[in-house]
Amino acid sequence: MGRLRFIVASTAMAVVLVSAAAVDSAFAQGTLNDVISAKTQGQKADGQQDRLFVEAKELIYNNDKNTIAASGNVELHYQGRTLQADRVTYDRTTGRVFAKGNARMTDASGTIMTGSEFELTDDFKSGFINSLYLEQKSVENGKPITGHFSSPRAERIDGETTVFNRGIYTACDSCKDDPSRPPLWQVKAARIIHNNSERTIYYENATLEFAGIPVAYMPYFWSPDPTVKRKTGFLAPRYIYGSSLGAGVQIPFFWNLAPNYDLTLRPTFLSEQGFLGEAEWRHRLETGSYNIRAAGIFQQSPGEFIISPFGPGDRNFRGSLESNGQFNINPYWKWGWNATLVTDKWFLDNYHVRSRNLTDLFYREAISTVYLRGNGDRSFFDLRGYYFQGLSSYDWQKQQPVVHPVLDYNKRFNPAGIGGELSLDINLTSLTRQAAAYQQIPTQVTKLSGTIYDTCAVYERGKCLVRGIAGTTTRASANLSWRREFIDPIGQVWTPFAFLRGDVFYVRPDNTGYQNAYQNNFWRSDENDFSGRFMPGAGLEYRFPFVADFGSNAKQVFEPIAQIVVRPNESKVGRLPNEDAQSLLFDDTTIFEWNKFSGYDRVEGGTRANVGAQYSITADNGAYANILFGQSFQVAGRNSYDIADIANTGLGSGLDKSSSDYVGRVLFSPNKNYTFISRARFDQNSFGLRRFETGISANFNPVLPLQTSVMFATYAPQPEIGLGYRRTGIMGSVSYNLNKNWYVTGSAVVDLDRRARAEAIYEANYAISPETASYYKKDRIALDSLSVGFGYSDECTDLSLNYIVAPRDLSSTTGLTERNQTIMLRLELKSLGAIAAKQNVSDGS
Repeated sequence: MGRLRFIVASTAMAVVLVSAAAVDSAFAQGTLNDVISAKTQGQKADGQQDRLFVEAKELIYNNDKNTIAASGNVELHYQGRTLQADRVTYDRTTGRVFAKGNARMTDASGTIMTGSEFELTDDFKSGFINSLYLEQKSVENGKPITGHFSSPRAERIDGETTVFNRGIYTACDSCKDDPSRPPLWQVKAARIIHNNSERTIYYENATLEFAGIPVAYMPYFWSPDPTVKRKTGFLAPRYIYGSSLGAGVQIPFFWNLAPNYDLTLRPTFLSEQGFLGEAEWRHRLETGSYNIRAAGIFQQSPGEFIISPFGPGDRNFRGSLESNGQFNINPYWKWGWNATLVTDKWFLDNYHVRSRNLTDLFYREAISTVYLRGNGDRSFFDLRGYYFQGLSSYDWQKQQPVVHPVLDYNKRFNPAGIGGELSLDINLTSLTRQAAAYQQIPTQVTKLSGTIYDTCAVYERGKCLVRGIAGTTTRASANLSWRREFIDPIGQVWTPFAFLRGDVFYVRPDNTGYQNAYQNNFWRSDENDFSGRFMPGAGLEYRFPFVADFGSNAKQVFEPIAQIVVRPNESKVGRLPNEDAQSLLFDDTTIFEWNKFSGYDRVEGGTRANVGAQYSITADNGAYANILFGQSFQVAGRNSYDIADIANTGLGSGLDKSSSDYVGRVLFSPNKNYTFISRARFDQNSFGLRRFETGISANFNPVLPLQTSVMFATYAPQPEIGLGYRRTGIMGSVSYNLNKNWYVTGSAVVDLDRRARAEAIYEANYAISPETASYYKKDRIALDSLSVGFGYSDECTDLSLNYIVAPRDLSSTTGLTERNQTIMLRLELKSLGAIAAKQNVSDGS
């Protein structure tokens, strides 16, 4: 048999264009370019032929066997696929391509297949592969994930489906030190079928192994392949247990109806309460998106819960409805909503329904709002309404306001002629409340054991605060301000400023029902009333920064600061509602504010001087330190902070004397990994500590794989505003990486005054049971909340186990707070699925 061979010098590379991997037998009668033609040729959409690009060191033609072979670093490129091998042979009789020796094929999608031998059709779409190893890459939550498939023999069908006989799948990388070591987890199956068009992986007679040990057998299941972000099918189950709920399991189902909308169903079966249904609809449109979530249950055993008004024990149906949405009108304007409605304030917590709208602070509440927002280059507009639903046992819904609406607008200008910057701020707030909200003022009472605080239930000035009035309150405010900075030749910074503020109030009280009639004890509220307030002002701020080098690698700045604000007295204090200015914090962050009230319902009046100094040092290595100390003085006119309104805002704030308390701050950061901050307020007469916060955050990497933060705070009593007891606590968190995969975490909040507070209340003969007092007294450490856990994370697995202790309000009749203890376990096999279990170990549900 004769063999005709075309050989290129070993130092060169032969590059030949071949059509669809077929060569006519007429090669012996012509030149190479003349005789290479297609026996089967792919066609592009424009009618042009797809070409096969071959790159090799050597081409071998065997007319006797009717084959063409390429050897030496062979690469074949066809329709986005690349086949590489030491030797590739094309059999013209059968139309098959054989690749041996370091064989490797890369698909158009980037999928990489390697094997000892490939036997493929001439378009590379079908065939068999021995000792196949396949990698499929994707990105999940911003992190790359690689799916690994392997099989002693696999079949490729039409370029769409790959069948792995005795296949293995895992998302874990091989051990670099010992590649023969089994991965952390893998799925072994009699057959693994990967359908590219469906982007689905099917497993037949599959076994899940951890560290090579079988832990679960599944005759059949399927999962999306690693490239899939949305796929119809069942999601990982969730397990629930509680004494009021019984044992339960949630089996979510995701329905991918279209690329831009889907539906998730979360049926939950509970042994004590029956069937809980949850559904979530998500829809993305051209200009935005929205979703709707609903949950509900007809309880089998409502008596497992505390009865009304302190629990839902008298309800058969319980449920919730939530929705979020946001849509862009144009590049500057958008509108949207967040809405939450629940049948009762305990439903979401009792049934562990995950709410995206829930505000989980010390007092929990569900906030619903509809808004219109606009942003310009130097302007801001926000219009929205609010509905608040309290979720604490102590909340009375009729005392919650409905806001309709609140509007905020800000615009900044650079005025011609006078220079500087003009700023216009507009606010409109209108709200309605059914029942007036009162809070008693603690008053000192002497007992044999010392001074404690008592309360009284009389709705009178000096004995009660009004946190919210019954009826409708509307206020419109506008503030126009100007400021300009001048720096003189010696470096002094002079900043004159001026402002003009106007407010209009309309109050329509509701003095009927509940305790609303007592509003008349605080101001005349028996008729509709229009009121106005006008506040002009001007001032000057002075700074003189002294800058000096501190060695060759640092710069220090000492800066005295003085500010004077001149304006008339605040008018109609105590005769107007106060809804948004009840919180007042005087510290280093507010000392140089022109108006230290937090909202629009109060405005600072009289002439006030704010003085202080700060020192800072900045080093070239990133170290930074700052110290600030200052005081505020009422120079002339009435002190707004010493005049009680219906909420006593300002009293006990440290600003209610002609000379305020001292405020200070110390900040030190040696580098970006460590920060220490401490701020305090000291009594202006005795220099006693009235308010103190100190904390440190540290990231010890790379010296030690530890991150931690600790915050300590103590606040003196402020009985004038309803805070009758000292509040002291510690909050801390820590995260430690045992190695590159294992970590431990923990956090805690400790109330250092709770035990003493409860003992004082019991001693004062309050309406508190001996059992409740015993509950507080037995705590050597007043642990308010605690979370400890550990976890494991690598390229293919996330595992976490957490123990959480958190207070939960059970009854407002005793004030008892039971510790809700929960164990949470979550295991995620990346690209395969996740499973979670939650177990309450306390007496509650």
